[in-house]
Amino acid sequence: MKLATLRVDGATRAVRCEKDRYVDLGAPDVRALLARPDWRREAETACGAEYGLDGARLAPVVTRPGKILCVGLNYRNHITEMGRELPEFPTLFAKYPEALVGPTDDIELAPESDAVDWEAELALVIGAPVRRATEEQAAAAIAGFTVVNDVTMRDWQYRSPQWLQGKTFESTTPMGPVLVTPDELPGGVRPALSLTCEVDGETVQRARTDDLVFDPVALVRYASSILTLRPGDVIATGTPGGVGHARRPARYLVDGARVVTEISGIGRLDNIARVPKDMSA
Repeated sequence: MKLATLRVDGATRAVRCEKDRYVDLGAPDVRALLARPDWRREAETACGAEYGLDGARLAPVVTRPGKILCVGLNYRNHITEMGRELPEFPTLFAKYPEALVGPTDDIELAPESDAVDWEAELALVIGAPVRRATEEQAAAAIAGFTVVNDVTMRDWQYRSPQWLQGKTFESTTPMGPVLVTPDELPGGVRPALSLTCEVDGETVQRARTDDLVFDPVALVRYASSILTLRPGDVIATGTPGGVGHARRPARYLVDGARVVTEISGIGRLDNIARVPKDMSA
């Protein structure tokens, strides 16, 4: 099953994605849907208003997650290119909902940064409250997976040992286009998928999600040891090698750059990096 959050008449609606239409699920967004105890059955059987695919505009799958947890240095090839050793524990940091944009929205190039980088990632979405999860509980708590690009202001990230300030600039992080339930994906809650990122038509990242050091189930177990994970919370699982900051010379996004982030079985983000009009003069 594929779910999305559709923009409709100045608001948003949770929808089920079918081959030729979207079906309204009676909730304002996917987070609200996931908060319902029987959300799977409701999503499978709902027969609400239908919307055509042509001209449809998707919002981030979860428009305002309660938590956005991100994992740094979680692909073996990325750890190698950054000159680090494999970690014993996940490296966690956070984003805030203001960072999110939809799957075809512009990525805002903040004038405060000269080093805006791409980071293609698989993200999981929580579908049930979970705390100190066992492996079985962690697996059951994963509602599905989506695509994220953890666009990063590298100059701000490395101003201090804490990464947060470079990771959560407003309107920088596309997420979507859909949430795909684990039963639709090879590997289920530990999906084995191909991931790519293109910048202006050049493939800059290519990997498989089974190269993760800490897989999605392990990440839910670890994070739920710290705090309760709730429906609609998002965990971005980390990026593979190929980021612009690791190149010599380094390469960053510029105004008008097209960033296409794709994961097999889920879908693609297609975003243009833009300097905001009121700041481009």
